[in-house]
Amino acid sequence: MAEKIINVDDTEQIINLFGTYDENINAIQRQYNVVVLSRGTDVKISGSEENVERAVQAISALMKISGTGERVTDQTIRYVTSMVSEGETEQLNNLLGDGICVTATGKIIRPRTVGQKKYVDSIRNNTIVLGVGPAGTGKTYLAVAMAAKAFKAHEINKIILTRPAVEAGEKLGFLPGDLQDKVDPYLRPLYDALFDMFGADSFNKYMEKGIIEVAPLAYMRGRTLEGAFIILDEAQNTTSEQIKMFLTRLGNDSKMVITGDITQIDLPDSKKSGLIEAMKVLRNVDDICIHKFNEKDVVRHKLVQDIVKAYEKYSSERKK
Repeated sequence: MAEKIINVDDTEQIINLFGTYDENINAIQRQYNVVVLSRGTDVKISGSEENVERAVQAISALMKISGTGERVTDQTIRYVTSMVSEGETEQLNNLLGDGICVTATGKIIRPRTVGQKKYVDSIRNNTIVLGVGPAGTGKTYLAVAMAAKAFKAHEINKIILTRPAVEAGEKLGFLPGDLQDKVDPYLRPLYDALFDMFGADSFNKYMEKGIIEVAPLAYMRGRTLEGAFIILDEAQNTTSEQIKMFLTRLGNDSKMVITGDITQIDLPDSKKSGLIEAMKVLRNVDDICIHKFNEKDVVRHKLVQDIVKAYEKYSSERKK
């Protein structure tokens, strides 16, 4: 029987680590078959030598993450324990830096996985980034956070968010209302992210002034977008012609982020996804980065991660 003690300066971190009704620490105990107890500012871990060593690595990493002000959740524990099992705990230190930006409610936005951190760094270091991966990986939300950061730092003077207006087999002509009523439901995820970053009052003010623009992809045709941070969401539902049209709108002092999930293409069978084509065409072009997320980067409910993994397995088996 081995035993190790971790000393923690801040009791709030211990409370965060253990979670409501000890749900977090119970998950760690089950994962590593150890007993974890807290005594004042000490956390004691008991069990077999190998299991204690792994539990210490996981708890130490979680305490560092907690020290940044992040709440330790079930997703955090799943991610950290997976990194421990793969011997990649050193990479978790990359998540401890300064946040991207602060939301209107005062929450600091940070990458929550190594994959997310690499994505954010890619946006910082390249003019065009293609962020491709499953639902729940933060592709769009982190891109909006980077746009908000660039705007607040006066690096750009306009934020433009767009996405194809037809998805899941629905056509605008069959939807009720005028054009704005028809497209708003498709753009709602973008509105929600901007609300988080700027707050309702600032968001509405910037929209009225044209500083923030949220519009269907068709509205981009014929324009040159200068001094702007432009995000194309759900790009898997663009055609080859549409994504080429979008890419060639890039003007001076602008950035582009294109996000999509190539496993959720809603185009008719006769149409090929412009995103898949762009990934092939642009892979060797300087100042363009193609970043691929995987199921480990999913930061939603555990079931979302399991669903993504199940579909990836099913898809790979069908190709055999």
